[in-house]
Amino acid sequence: MKKLVLAIAVLALSACSTLKTNTDFDPAVSFDQYKTFTWVAAKEEDKGYHLDGLLDQRVRDAVDSQMAAKGLTKVAADADLLVNYLTKVDKKINVDTFNNNFGYNPYYGPGWGWSGSMHTQTTVREYEVGTLIIDLIDNKTGKLVWRGSVEDTIRDQNTPQERVEIINNAIGHVMSAYPPKAEK
Repeated sequence: MKKLVLAIAVLALSACSTLKTNTDFDPAVSFDQYKTFTWVAAKEEDKGYHLDGLLDQRVRDAVDSQMAAKGLTKVAADADLLVNYLTKVDKKINVDTFNNNFGYNPYYGPGWGWSGSMHTQTTVREYEVGTLIIDLIDNKTGKLVWRGSVEDTIRDQNTPQERVEIINNAIGHVMSAYPPKAEK
């Protein structure tokens, strides 16, 4: 019974998720051959301090953890796979129009009783959608073999722990599709 309740709770929580994931891969590649990974080396001008240093470390830690869970070993050099990620933020606009006050009019005079009066209200909301793209490149050929992306509405998070949890959750969702399953 406990397992059933836990399964229902997990499904209910996952149904509330707004994460949108997408993956693509080279179907000619045998992903069983990959045993090690390393990150794409940073360019000389990228080394040192940069504005998104905390985000960078959180993403790398989450990807490292997911890759290790998949049985891949992180090495310093000569890895089978090179890992890289990209981020982008898009501004979106949501326009909603509501029709209200249609129906019963309680006042005497013209239009008394059921009336056809209708009022329209339009609200416009601007929001940001963040996308994280993870690339896996075959180190021998230099070709992209797998790409996963995860997209979600950006919300302000209050604590570093909440930010870590959101990044871990997002990367866990997208990396759940690696390695790709063979089509039958």
